[in-house]
Amino acid sequence: MLKKRIVMSVLGVLICGFSVGIFKLAAFGVDPFQAFMSGIDHMIPINFGTLYVIVNAILLTFSLVFNRKKIGIATFINLFLLGYVTQFSYETLQRFFPDPSIPVRAAALIIGIVVICFGSAFYMTADLGVSTYDAVAIIMADTWHMGKFKYLRIITDVVCVVLGVVLFIMSGGMAKDIPTFAGIGTIITAFFMGPLIEFFNEHVARPILKK
Repeated sequence: MLKKRIVMSVLGVLICGFSVGIFKLAAFGVDPFQAFMSGIDHMIPINFGTLYVIVNAILLTFSLVFNRKKIGIATFINLFLLGYVTQFSYETLQRFFPDPSIPVRAAALIIGIVVICFGSAFYMTADLGVSTYDAVAIIMADTWHMGKFKYLRIITDVVCVVLGVVLFIMSGGMAKDIPTFAGIGTIITAFFMGPLIEFFNEHVARPILKK
């Protein structure tokens, strides 16, 4: 059972990293946390993978204080690898689709949303730790009992998008460029990612773990 959990955990994190690269190719907006990261990335000119590690190390402190049970193998894989996997997958996809058409971008958006929720469900169900960002809504739901996870996830996602846009504008970004990282794809994930993750948890990840 532990071996299966480890495999599900590692696979889930890697799938999530690849999905963000798909979102970036679509350029219709990334998932809410990555929208927040895009705002910071525009403000702080360092390698994205390194910046991702720094931000998540700060969020890790939050989990250590309030519910360290949510910290595990997946947390550290996410912390140290996801940013670099995202960067690699996006650069690889750009080689195959250097100038993607609108239909290709639309398909990438749909695929990206499904893939990131699928990956999230896998490593969350494995219960060997979640990403430092996912832990925020989980702690609010399970530790602080503020409400259901899917609704609290919507709240944290909306906050991330707003902060990402504000940071982008503050650092000199142009309003016309906002939809590339905080667009229709971001809106869809902000309101549907929580419920969709729960759907994959119930119908895919949990049944696989129990078999």
